Amino acid sequence: MSKKYLFLYIILALVLSSAASLAYFLADKKVVIEQYNTIDRPAHISPDYCDIIIPPNIAPLNFLIKEQGSYYCAKISSRNGKTIEVFSRSPKIMIPRKSWRTLLNNNKKEKMYFDIFVRKTNGLWERFDTITNKIANENIDGFLTYRRIRPLYSQWGDMGIYQRNIENFDESTILNNRTYNKGCANCHTFLNNDTGKMLIHIRSFKGVSMLLIEDGKASNIDSRTQFGSAPIGHTAWHPSGKLIAFTIYRVRQFYHSAREEVRDVVDLDSSMGYYLFDSKTLKTNSKFSQEDYLETFPTWSPDGRYLYFCNAPILWSDREFVPPENYEKSKYSLVRISYDIETDTWGEMETVLSSEQTGLSITQPRISPDGKFLLFCMSQYSGFPAFQAGSDLYMMDLDTGNYKLLDCNSNQSESWHCWSSNGRWIVFSSKRSDGLFIKPYFTYIDKNGNAHKPFVLPQKDPAFYDSFFKIFQIPELTKSPIPVTRGKLARLIRAGGQGLTDIPITAASPAAKAEPWNQVEE
Repeated sequence: MSKKYLFLYIILALVLSSAASLAYFLADKKVVIEQYNTIDRPAHISPDYCDIIIPPNIAPLNFLIKEQGSYYCAKISSRNGKTIEVFSRSPKIMIPRKSWRTLLNNNKKEKMYFDIFVRKTNGLWERFDTITNKIANENIDGFLTYRRIRPLYSQWGDMGIYQRNIENFDESTILNNRTYNKGCANCHTFLNNDTGKMLIHIRSFKGVSMLLIEDGKASNIDSRTQFGSAPIGHTAWHPSGKLIAFTIYRVRQFYHSAREEVRDVVDLDSSMGYYLFDSKTLKTNSKFSQEDYLETFPTWSPDGRYLYFCNAPILWSDREFVPPENYEKSKYSLVRISYDIETDTWGEMETVLSSEQTGLSITQPRISPDGKFLLFCMSQYSGFPAFQAGSDLYMMDLDTGNYKLLDCNSNQSESWHCWSSNGRWIVFSSKRSDGLFIKPYFTYIDKNGNAHKPFVLPQKDPAFYDSFFKIFQIPELTKSPIPVTRGKLARLIRAGGQGLTDIPITAASPAAKAEPWNQVEE
């Protein structure tokens, strides 16, 4: 056979093979389930997308059917529109995105049904009890920013900040530390869920600094002062966008020999300050930054009149030894202090909820956009709830001061959380799946401050979390994508930060207690 005819033969064989595959695929699509046995229970699916409330703009909830079989079918329906039918020879149910979006948009406030069928090896079908979910009326902010990192032990290695479009499965890299000598990106913070103003705190070979993104432009601010070179973190934007409050801290990791969670973290010394963008100055105040106290996790009330934060008395004399004495007795209280932005003056500090009242350590307060509710963590001790298996989420009614344990908790650690801009959704970090890997979960918050059953961030491959061995930290919801490229941010870090106004850049003590950083205050 000549080369010419051999080539034509190969092409013809490929075409016939493709046609046969297409016919087989179309034949699969025409499967009709006429008879089946009824199974008196819902099918086991993973992730657990059962009895949940979902946003009408969420990506398809692709899932695995955890039942033995040779063929699988899921019929997804609601009150209005066509039923989505998915047939699969594997347990993976991949929902068509266009059909899913149409179904959700046409059925806000309605129930959604998953009817699952499995064909056994003997050719007989089984139909399981219907799984019922509900589609909310309110959207969730369309983007989620998080840090991905290996579960921490002694070194963080490769890490990055990523942004996911949660209306589909698109993920983009905001910053990866491979581009700046494996440094650390330790916090990212947005103004009112808006990427128009945001900060990323950096520790790198160039020192500590703040990446400021404002109106599509980026700059790098060296955040070291003559009083300290420790990293800034746990930042909170004032609603005006004119200043931020932040924590400067020295934390150390250590290990237990006989616990379910062997790792632990202690804050040896921390204080708070604030940065004024117009004057480009860092300041602090002895009214909230006290010599004998740890201060952390600032957050502003939506009207900007109060700064809420957590503080705890320092129970150890040696601030270098790890772990220090009495570290398991260290419990944080929730406090606040008034602030007048026009005069840049502070009022008197007051206690909102004391650790003596609760017997627990209170951390990570975040206030709902309407100012009605305050969401926070409580754990046995420590300022790091991610390392406390007993850490749970609580909600406080700010009008009455009453608080309650939320129904979205598990028997593993719940921690870092963020409100959506409409106040109807929160995202939070949880180790509920295995006690080790942190994943982002969403839950619906009704008008009374009640949390409903949470669900994990959907992935295109429903088996994604079974083989992905990194954790998702600091999940933050935003209304739009970050407007600056990762290349621009990496170049800014490598170039080094711009110095602060009238402040010499020197390395000194990690925290300046009760000492203004740029001028003497009365």
